[in-house]
Formats: sequence, structure tokens, C-alpha cells
Amino acid sequence: MFIQTEDTPNPQSMKFSPGQPVLGAGALGMDFPTFESAAAAPLAQILFEIDGVMGVFLGADFITVTKAEAVEWIHIKPAILGAMADFMTAGLPALNEGAQGDGAGKATPLEDYEGDDRETVEQIIELIDTRVRPAVAADGGDIVFRHFEPRTGVVFLAMHGACAGCPSSTMTLKAGIENMLKHYVPEVVKVEAVA
Repeated sequence: MFIQTEDTPNPQSMKFSPGQPVLGAGALGMDFPTFESAAAAPLAQILFEIDGVMGVFLGADFITVTKAEAVEWIHIKPAILGAMADFMTAGLPALNEGAQGDGAGKATPLEDYEGDDRETVEQIIELIDTRVRPAVAADGGDIVFRHFEPRTGVVFLAMHGACAGCPSSTMTLKAGIENMLKHYVPEVVKVEAVA
């Protein structure tokens, strides 16, 4: 099995593309910042067993692994590739049956917004899903809508995978996403990152 690797803007994270679905098309990514959080994800648990792995993000067709700063990629990349290849070749599911992505579960439900606020949130979500998420997925990450505060105009977004902890994430959030949302959705004043 050939697994393509790509550096990401975050030097502590690397994107691995196995050339086959991980979670499958249309699936929300799942972020596992600790071994304990990966209880429903056998693939993530296996990767956490590799010394130096600090985080795992499962995307539709890629896996992003975050390492400890003190560890060099040259020392853990072969073990990561081997574990992924063995797992994927065995045809095992990345998630246990019934496990769900964390993307929408922590967001304020659309039904909680009324009237014009609901239309605003629908516009924000559409822009995030069509313009932002595909671009950050190319870099091994994901950005998910969490909440819009109509009174202040603040949009709250969660960053996962290579985006979490990335040195350029603040610039991406402010100079890229915030400016785009403000341009298309005048009600947006500011964008903030949340966990």
C-alpha cells in the first residue's frame, strides 16, 4: 500500500493520504487530541501507541498526525506509515460502529437561531463548508462552525488537525476567513477560535 505524505503549514503535523477513504466522503472530520479521546477510533488508538504521537485527526480521505515538538519526523514517520498500512490493508474500519464526528455536535443548532439571524448563520455555514473547509483539508486540517453571536457579530470556529496549534492559524483565521465572511455577510464583525 502506498501512503502519500505531505508537510502542512504546522511543522508539528503531517498529512497522510492512503489513497482510499478514511471516514468517507461527506463525513465530518474527527479530532483526537489524546489517547483517551480516541476510544471509538481504533486507527487513532494504534497511532497513539507510537511514541511521540500527540494528536490524530481523521478526515474523509486523509489522516493528520501531530507529533511532540521534541520528536523529529524522521524518527516516527516510518512507524506511522507502517501502522497505517497494516491497519488499512486489513480492511478495518477507522471508527467503531455508531461513532460520530464532532463537527456538528458541539455547534449551536440552527434551530436556535430565528429570522434574519438564522439566514445569517446559514450563509456563514455555507461559506465555511464550500470555501474554507476544502482549502484547509488540503493542508491536513479542518475548520468547523460552532456559534454566531448576533448581538456582537462574532463567529466562533473550531480548528482541528493541522490547523490546531499551527503558527499561521491566527493569520488564516483573521486575514483570510474573517475578511471573507465580513465581505459576504455584513453582520459578521469578527471571527474567534474556540476549542
